[in-house]
Amino acid sequence: MSHGIRRRSLLVSAAALAAAAGPLSGLARAAAARTPKVLVIGLDGTLLGRVKDAEAPRLKSLMARGLTAPSSIYANPLAPTMSGPGWSTLLTGVWPDKHKVVGNDFAGHDLARYPDFMTRAEAAKPALRTYAVSSWAPLTDTVFSPKVDTRVSTPSDEYDEGTTKRAVAALADKDPDAVFVQLDNIDHAGHSSGAASRAYLDAIHGADAQVGRILDAVAARPSYGDEDWLVMVTADHGHTDAGGHGGSSRAERQTFLIAVGDGLTAGSVRHDVRMPDLAVSALAHLGVPVDPAWGLDGRPVQQPRPDAFDTLRDRLKPSVDETGIGSGVLGFTHTPPDGWSVDNTRMGGGGVTEWRGWAFTTDEFWTQTQRDQQRELNLRARNVFAVADGDEWSDKPVTGTFDSTLISPAYEVTGGAPATLTYTTYYRHEAPQQGQVLVSYDGGAPAVVKTYAADTPSTVETVRLQVPAGARTAQVRFRYTGGNNWYWVIDGVGIKPS
Repeated sequence: MSHGIRRRSLLVSAAALAAAAGPLSGLARAAAARTPKVLVIGLDGTLLGRVKDAEAPRLKSLMARGLTAPSSIYANPLAPTMSGPGWSTLLTGVWPDKHKVVGNDFAGHDLARYPDFMTRAEAAKPALRTYAVSSWAPLTDTVFSPKVDTRVSTPSDEYDEGTTKRAVAALADKDPDAVFVQLDNIDHAGHSSGAASRAYLDAIHGADAQVGRILDAVAARPSYGDEDWLVMVTADHGHTDAGGHGGSSRAERQTFLIAVGDGLTAGSVRHDVRMPDLAVSALAHLGVPVDPAWGLDGRPVQQPRPDAFDTLRDRLKPSVDETGIGSGVLGFTHTPPDGWSVDNTRMGGGGVTEWRGWAFTTDEFWTQTQRDQQRELNLRARNVFAVADGDEWSDKPVTGTFDSTLISPAYEVTGGAPATLTYTTYYRHEAPQQGQVLVSYDGGAPAVVKTYAADTPSTVETVRLQVPAGARTAQVRFRYTGGNNWYWVIDGVGIKPS
């Protein structure tokens, strides 16, 4: 039985699947005329870096023909890096603070409110045929609801071989529109031998062959030329070199998505993809509109939405004062993107270079500065984000206090009309620290529109603005003041008409 989560997601169009599976005929049909279908393959406990090290020709072929997106997950106190929370996040499209799966016993879950993507697809389009098969029974017994047409928990004595045979048979005989397959043995090898072992690489090689058989079954379908397949391969968590997961290390928090499909660039790598995107991408491909009332955290990978901070990824620098991050990790800059600025005229001196005033950074860099201080709970920021971190700044001698302001470009607004300021935020508080959001119009005096003086979990914040008559632009300031306290994260800032 699995002790953690493991899955990989791949998006595969008809043409890309054909290239991965071998020469095939009948593929010269327009995507618009083909029937959309989804295949999700989950490889439990799999590390992307070890896939690259292993003999895994089918997975590597998919990576060459589509999108590869390394990503990261949470840690305690939100949820451990285990299979129950991880798979629930991937399949429902929301983080554990919503679906409430915080262990492998699923106690206290809220999967009725946040069901799996196949259940949502069935509700929207009852004629769809959905099929889920899993080597780890809790997925098909608990996470997928009875509204899914077929749920199969493979008998333990059949394990991944039985799961693979059943998936191949379903693709050949049942004409499903959405298929989910979970393979467990890579996680088993991680537990028994460790992720640094030969056994772990061998398990990846074995799973790769099983993935190939599933892809071949798709490509062998008589109606394949009339189908538009989106194939996603993913994992629920990583593993330590010695074996095991559940903790907050970088290795345990790693996951990924490999996606091949129409509109996804062959051989591309993206850093804006998060775990909940899998479910939303599947729904989008199946033509199921996402109702904002569902409260989903994911975005379709087919529709990227980069923000200004993400343009800084190629300008990130290695650590200066921080230790333990690793020399190969590029992860911070103080230079803002075009149109943005940082006011440090009141900022204290000294301290840790990386965090002297607002900085722009990434999860893989920032969370490694100090584990288990809840930086791992910065769920809803993506790719590059802005952070003011008085705690880390104070790890070297300082003078004065932390007082830095992040200033946005001027956004166009309509005078006399309402507008909405949106941004992703995560704020951990300790007095006398404070975060203030200020807005000014047409270069006038900034006015406070929101104050943070208590812990605020990762969320997308919306602030309604009443634009003064005659105003044409609005500018936002994020001012963080404090000392050796905690931190504030900002991402995805924008102003739009209400």
